[in-house]
Amino acid sequence: MKEIKAIINAYDHIDPTKNKAALATVVRVEGSSYRRTGARMLITDDGVWVGGISGGCLEGDTLKRARLAMAKSEASLVTYDTTQDDQYQIGVGLGCNGVIDVLLTPLKIGDSNNPVEILKSCMNERRQTHVLLTIMRLEESWESLGAGQVVRYTDSDSLNVFGTIQFEIEEAIQEQLQKGKSGPKSFMLEGGVAMELFIEILPPEVHLVLMGHQYDVLPLARLVKEIGWRATVVANPQKVMQKLFATADALVAPADFDSILIDNHTAIILMSHDYKTDKYNLPKVLQTKASYIGMLGPRVRSEKIFNELAQEGIHLTDADMIRIHAPVGLDIGAVSPEEIALSIVAEIRAVFSDRDGSALRLRLAPIHERD
Repeated sequence: MKEIKAIINAYDHIDPTKNKAALATVVRVEGSSYRRTGARMLITDDGVWVGGISGGCLEGDTLKRARLAMAKSEASLVTYDTTQDDQYQIGVGLGCNGVIDVLLTPLKIGDSNNPVEILKSCMNERRQTHVLLTIMRLEESWESLGAGQVVRYTDSDSLNVFGTIQFEIEEAIQEQLQKGKSGPKSFMLEGGVAMELFIEILPPEVHLVLMGHQYDVLPLARLVKEIGWRATVVANPQKVMQKLFATADALVAPADFDSILIDNHTAIILMSHDYKTDKYNLPKVLQTKASYIGMLGPRVRSEKIFNELAQEGIHLTDADMIRIHAPVGLDIGAVSPEEIALSIVAEIRAVFSDRDGSALRLRLAPIHERD
């Protein structure tokens, strides 16, 4: 999400009287690759780019090809094969051992239908999961469709542009939504015209709600913003550090907690350093849709809170205990507030990715799931 926001910001500062622009999007990955589908790079014809489609290996060649696409005003699909031992193949010797398809789409600056403008419209809306359909390849011209075109899926009617196969496409969309991942799909339009679509599932940014006002809130909020997540601090504004006002996306008084939009892409951290406050807040946050609830402090402290709540008639269910992470964070030997912040953020990323947070060298499967 951070990359998308940076691309939108750079796009908004392009002077169309001076520069042309194109968007490079990774639409298919087979095997291993540093970046996955959905990675983007905004390119202008003066050689400037924002974002990335690899670890720096393919950007130079993509820049040249994007300039050609801009000159022709025509989208193109480029395949980079790093599995072949061919000295003429870009990527040889990189050791990535993967095949990456990159779609290069020239942009009409200001056109509401260009891919960046569509991304912008998604970012400007209330938190939700968006579905974007990008035409990767079209065998021949068909109706008003063309390679590089992006269709935003909102309901069945938004698929009317695809004719009679709209229900087939919607079925594929629901399949990708269930998987929670993006991917390419092939379809056959009326008249036997072959089409490849990149079905992109674009969830909202991860949202951390930090409930506390002590000095260790600041390094956690800073790290959250650095990786492109959203940070909301729940605390008395008169008690927080001034630097926090410029770091967090929002600062909410405890009495206004219910005004915060909390969904299943939200994590809540109880870090007030006050036993009674955390005990009071735990039942409240369990009533939200937050997928992750972390409690700062030793295990004995959290177990005491659980026991006291049970004695008061507030019994935590098995589903509650799955969401609660106490003590919060991964076991990395964190000592300083900054290291503790790293431990917490790493565990949240692991939980949201359905991983166990162990060392990658112990993982027998590929780093990224493959179809």
